[in-house]
Amino acid sequence: QVQLVESGGGLVQPGGSLRLSCAASGSNLSIHTMAWYRQAPGKQRELVAVITRRAGTNYAESVKGRFTISRDNAKNTVDLQMNSLKPEDTAVYYCKAVMSDYRTAYWGQGTQVTVSS
Repeated sequence: QVQLVESGGGLVQPGGSLRLSCAASGSNLSIHTMAWYRQAPGKQRELVAVITRRAGTNYAESVKGRFTISRDNAKNTVDLQMNSLKPEDTAVYYCKAVMSDYRTAYWGQGTQVTVSS
């Protein structure tokens, strides 16, 4: 079993920055892919950014050039640096870990990000 705990959410003005962190704990932490998703009110959960164990990354078009995902394999953490935030980035952000079997996945509880003046 793997537990994911997110932190770093909050209220920020448009154009500001936030850094989200997610820490994984538990047994058999053989994590292949870590990712950040978000879900805005009334919308479906969407992929924001993903990073593989070898640091390959992919981003949603809406955040390219503004968000950066990174991970520390030794610490089993993944971060999301969010710059130039827009009101449309407001959502609950979730961390996801996909294990090395490519089938088992875990989710964090989510952290609220609100971009508003």
